[in-house]
Amino acid sequence: MHVKYLQLKNYRNYNALFIELSKGTNLFVGDNAQGKTNILEAIYYCSLAKSHRTNRDKELINWNATDAYIKLYVCKTRLDKKIEIKIFKEGKKGVNINSIKVQKLSELVGSFNVIIFSPEDLNIVKESPSYRRKFLDIELCKLSSHYYYSLSQYKKILNERNIAIKKWNTNIDIIDVYDKQLSEFGAIIIKHRMDYIKRLNEICKVIHNNITSKSEIIEIKYLTAIKELNKIQENFYLLLCKNRKRDIETKTTSIGPHRDDFSINLNGTDARIFGSQGQQRTSVLTIKFGALAIIKELTGEYPVLLLDDVLSELDTKRQEYILNSIKEVQTLITCTGVNDIKKYLDSESKIFEVKLGELKEIT
Repeated sequence: MHVKYLQLKNYRNYNALFIELSKGTNLFVGDNAQGKTNILEAIYYCSLAKSHRTNRDKELINWNATDAYIKLYVCKTRLDKKIEIKIFKEGKKGVNINSIKVQKLSELVGSFNVIIFSPEDLNIVKESPSYRRKFLDIELCKLSSHYYYSLSQYKKILNERNIAIKKWNTNIDIIDVYDKQLSEFGAIIIKHRMDYIKRLNEICKVIHNNITSKSEIIEIKYLTAIKELNKIQENFYLLLCKNRKRDIETKTTSIGPHRDDFSINLNGTDARIFGSQGQQRTSVLTIKFGALAIIKELTGEYPVLLLDDVLSELDTKRQEYILNSIKEVQTLITCTGVNDIKKYLDSESKIFEVKLGELKEIT
């Protein structure tokens, strides 16, 4: 799978752009704040109808316009896809796939897969569990419509339960209904996550072994309050019942997949607490390449890889691993200079100079 071309209108600092991409490596070179990341963001947006940088779609629209337009042509093994998205300032968006209007965003998710590695991804290791849950949810939604639906239902029921327990006169029978529904969809989410983490752990051990020349062993574990994992739904329901009184007092649902986490251990110690900046960054690199391998394994096609200003943050060994690993993957890289990467480019690679929202291909 690869992107054949990208077209933008009034997107961020691009009034108009049409760019044809190489099937291999595409390098975007230029100073900071020129628009390099905006190109990667637009491609990422076409995979989920969400930005990896902001939750406010109106920030994607050029200051002088009322809407923005993205068009992406994706070549796939079975059926090529033309994805068109229009973003309006009032918060609405319209999505078409092959000129057919998408009624639900779930129809878009998974039709075009992307893996992005950006400096913000260090939060997966360093910050709160919400960043790690978000990573899991995004990757699993790409791979399973069943997971996407279960997650949507779980969030809806969780919100309704939280509203109910905030009312002093709530009927316990109503909460019990919510608990049964939460345990049903929550069990599906936890099972999917555990299966994914198990496979991710297996793949990441090999990748991390190669990156660190066998000096570090990585281990990823899913963390949940549910202990009897052979009966997840039943045990989740019992825990919800057990915690009802406390939940009513605290006015929030205290357990469930919305509270779960996963740990990243290096040589038996928690990378979040004891890992150096370099070790944490390498762990994220390992996890991202692990996620890429799982998509290839389950779909038969590599996703498009977006590397946003990360090579400069890695040492030579890590850079070499990345650049030697992307030969079969369409990759878009942003950087401020090309000299260190030149030797890894081939005749099919393309280099673009980016300056103030204008692109020029360099031969």
